[in-house]
Amino acid sequence: MDPKYDVLFTPWKIGNVEIKNRIVMCPMGGTSLFGWMEPNHFDKEAAAFFIEKAKNNVGLIIPGIAPIKDTIGGRWLWQNKKMFKQLKPFMDEIHKAGAKLFVQITAGMGRSWAITDHVVMIHNSPILSKLAKPIIDVPYQSASPSELPSRWSDKVTCREITNREIEDIIDAFAKTAKLCMEAGVDGVEVHAVHEGYLLDQFTLKYTNKRTDKYGGSFENRYRLPVEIVQAIKAECGKDYPVSLRYSAVSKVKDFRVGALPGEEYEEIGRDLEESLRAAKYLEEAGYDMLNTDNGTYDSWYWAHPPMYMPYNCNLDDAAEIRKAVDIPVVCAGRMEADVGAQAIEEGRIDAMGVARQFLADSEWVTKLIEDRLEDIRPCICCHNACFNMTHYKGVANDQSLHDASHIARCALDPQVMQSKKYKIVPAAKKKRIAVIGGGVGGMETALVAAKRGHTVTIYEKTNELGGVFIAAAAHSFKEKDRALLSWYSREVEKYPSIEVKLNTEVKDFTTLDADKIVLATGSVACKPPVKGVDGCVEAIDFLLGEQEVGDTVVIVGGGLTGCEIAYDLYLEGKKPLIVEMKDDLIAVTGVCLANSSYLRDFFAANKVPVLLETQLHEVLADGVIVVDKAGKKEKIEADSVILATGYKPAPLKVAGKRAPIVGDAKKVGNLRTVIWNAWDVAMKL
Repeated sequence: MDPKYDVLFTPWKIGNVEIKNRIVMCPMGGTSLFGWMEPNHFDKEAAAFFIEKAKNNVGLIIPGIAPIKDTIGGRWLWQNKKMFKQLKPFMDEIHKAGAKLFVQITAGMGRSWAITDHVVMIHNSPILSKLAKPIIDVPYQSASPSELPSRWSDKVTCREITNREIEDIIDAFAKTAKLCMEAGVDGVEVHAVHEGYLLDQFTLKYTNKRTDKYGGSFENRYRLPVEIVQAIKAECGKDYPVSLRYSAVSKVKDFRVGALPGEEYEEIGRDLEESLRAAKYLEEAGYDMLNTDNGTYDSWYWAHPPMYMPYNCNLDDAAEIRKAVDIPVVCAGRMEADVGAQAIEEGRIDAMGVARQFLADSEWVTKLIEDRLEDIRPCICCHNACFNMTHYKGVANDQSLHDASHIARCALDPQVMQSKKYKIVPAAKKKRIAVIGGGVGGMETALVAAKRGHTVTIYEKTNELGGVFIAAAAHSFKEKDRALLSWYSREVEKYPSIEVKLNTEVKDFTTLDADKIVLATGSVACKPPVKGVDGCVEAIDFLLGEQEVGDTVVIVGGGLTGCEIAYDLYLEGKKPLIVEMKDDLIAVTGVCLANSSYLRDFFAANKVPVLLETQLHEVLADGVIVVDKAGKKEKIEADSVILATGYKPAPLKVAGKRAPIVGDAKKVGNLRTVIWNAWDVAMKL
């Protein structure tokens, strides 16, 4: 191991509990040991997930939030004694592997509860709310410190939570913590004065308008998290460690409007000055650690950084918190191991928190120790599977019920939290497999097939593997995407049973020496039937550097591709303008609000022109003519026009054979759909 990482593997303490190293696996919704949306139970899938992490050299594990009261059914966690009995032998296994584990408990989400349009309908109907209450108590789940607008729907006003409900929550925290302690859990983490969840909403002036003992003054706003830790300590003893998930700075300009890195703005949430005071106040109340980052759901990209956010984006604020307290401070948020190690060495933080990298590669800590950095499959911050709650104008959370109940999966590794569905089973009969197309879908198919014992040949018509993802990874902020492509190439090379034939376009399938053919031929760009459209630059040609653009650029299409192109152009000093037919940017399912809201906030803050509900009418030599929803035409002058109007599948036909189709060749999607589909196909070969 490189000596610069040595400090990461030194012991430290939270209260009287010693942790063997300074790598903390931070909590991710959906990885709760007690289930997620369903009625609480000991979740064996999550347990196996964490045992694997413990065996791969993690110091401290904090599973995803466990709602103190079930989302479905409304049972309190402490009422399920059987679940805690099952927890004890699991904790024995965690300890045998040398790790420690804290259980994170949440009071709820309040206005941040990611409601869908169906839930909006229930919320706004007293009759439906009453009928649904035995299954899901919608007004309770979204109850907030005060009457507040939902983060997800402008049609919902969240009701004020009652004092009796607050008392029940405090009592439930204490009872649950006691059961965790008796089961051998090393500590608990209170979630959260963090991320704009219910407890955080109590502490923030812009979300707490109460006039009772839980509102108004600084002490009143922080009273609830104080009373919770005091209740836990009273029940479990002062030496039982209690961590607090803590947002140093809210980074909020207004409801649903976040502040970007480096932006000058007026903070309406918790600023650093108040945060320093609050951190000390919470320490004095009894908290033994602050697990720190930034942001709320109104500025969600700080707590769930997409690839547009800087690395180590929360470190400076966390380091300021560390100066104010005498308890350990952990920092999370695109943390890099070398930067984390240096910050620990300098005493700026006590440990580095990492979350989604554990989804992308369960063994990344082991690989770091063994000096195998290039073998680490990088997290690309896409959120396609781990947290793909999607919001755009006109909808609340545009997410399927399956995805809502199965978050914390991974786009790059479908086996994460799905080990029963996705697994490598040796092939009953070894076959010769021909994979047509060397993009991500083709490479993933080949890898899974090879692991099952098949012999695979990849036929790629260009001179390199990667397909359309090469273009997608070309942006200046997509270095992790490029690292993923390099990782794929190295993985393919590791298998002698995989042969790669570049610069080989297959037209006659009868010439292939194969028992089975898989089509992974990707997609082609859509081109609208508009006069002069041939004068446009195709998005993929621009991304690959095959066509340059001028200083003023119209991007036709405000989906993710178009917005990322506009973002990159702005960073280069050019002047982009986006034309989009829909009434919002990135108005599609599957793109996490943390990612999409960053781009929307960025364009608004930097005054990048965006024309919504506007269609391309004609492309001219010096610009375009567009038509708005009222039918009004307008000429926009521009040096260049880039088409980012989507893609359509481009499967090849196999005469006389039925060939499975993988990835975009089947249905255009994202890395999650491509990779998971590759597994679906390869597991059946």
